[in-house]
Amino acid sequence: MLTSLAWKNIWRSRKRSLIVIVAITFGLWGGLLAGAVMMGWGESMVSTAIDRDLAHIQIHQPHFIRDRDINEYIPDGAAILDQIRSIPGVFAVSGRTVTDGMAASPTSTYGVHIIGVDPQEAQKVTDIKQLLIDGSYFDNGGKNPIVIGKKLADRLNLKLHSKIVLSLQAMDSSLIYAAFRVNGIFKSESSPFDESHVFVNQADLSRLLGGTTIIHEIAIRTESSKLIPEVMAALQAKYPHLSVQSWKEIAPEIAVTASSMQFWSYIFVGIILMALIFGITNTMLMAVMERTRELGILIAVGMKRGRVFVMILLETIMLSLTGGAGGLVFGATTIYILSHTGINFSAFASSLESFGASTILYPFLPIDMYIALVVMIILAASVAATMPAWKAIHLRPSQAIRS
Repeated sequence: MLTSLAWKNIWRSRKRSLIVIVAITFGLWGGLLAGAVMMGWGESMVSTAIDRDLAHIQIHQPHFIRDRDINEYIPDGAAILDQIRSIPGVFAVSGRTVTDGMAASPTSTYGVHIIGVDPQEAQKVTDIKQLLIDGSYFDNGGKNPIVIGKKLADRLNLKLHSKIVLSLQAMDSSLIYAAFRVNGIFKSESSPFDESHVFVNQADLSRLLGGTTIIHEIAIRTESSKLIPEVMAALQAKYPHLSVQSWKEIAPEIAVTASSMQFWSYIFVGIILMALIFGITNTMLMAVMERTRELGILIAVGMKRGRVFVMILLETIMLSLTGGAGGLVFGATTIYILSHTGINFSAFASSLESFGASTILYPFLPIDMYIALVVMIILAASVAATMPAWKAIHLRPSQAIRS
């Protein structure tokens, strides 16, 4: 009975109720869309970093990442690569030779990370080949080909087929210089990466360092991100003397940023709901004031004040849930459409690239956020109903009837 009465009371002032419902609908629609964009941004940072160079799992000598010592290579690296390929859940494996050095052109110099790769293996693990905007991915042969980022090419005033000189430390600690020819130029979603990473043939780099095939880093792509813990456990059991790390351990800043996006989405929607609370409270106070005589009569004829409180609370919750349902429907529909079409943020390309995010973002929200939002709406409505309901149950019937 109370539920039916509360629903009818909402529509006694149709225009006012509709205004509140529309305000809640569009407020939640905007909050959900903003939260979905933030979640899409975080997901974009993760996926582009994994595709660009991190892969799902990396293996090194225990102190290599900390010291970057070229002598900290993986013994029997080629044999380990073959063994890893047979582990269930592994999609692709690539061994890398990694060192730091200086890149010099006739006009400038800049510090770079030099990565030696086997082109056939590397293109299965990372998407550098797909990111090429000029030239090819070691397809033209020639002596000492190199693939560089667009940002580095601009900094050093280089173009396709230009000569670039790399200076680096050999295995015996001597300083060596080698000339390379720009074979390809890539542009990824991260301008810092494009400016500081160059790719060369692993055989060329190993020869310069003074050894046979030297592997400092093994990058692994699993068949699914859900298989990362399982594959990591198998690798750690098989190679206890090596450091096996997931992308979250290698780039914790990206993992923290991505995971915090859902938290900030909740905060953003919470702020919108707090703003709506004031509007809902004001609306329900007006409804109580207009019905002072009616509420006084109900209390006078024996309706318990607790039931009056519950009635006002139900009215507020129903009003909020009606607007909330509209916001959820519009928000979910908009997010579903944009998750397939994407949102083009090319106008903010320079800002997004500094964070390593793509200019095309695909918004999404996990299903648990929709469930949490319903709970948040009910809680917000309960808070908004407190003052009007308190005022209603403290009416004096004798005064209310005469008002």
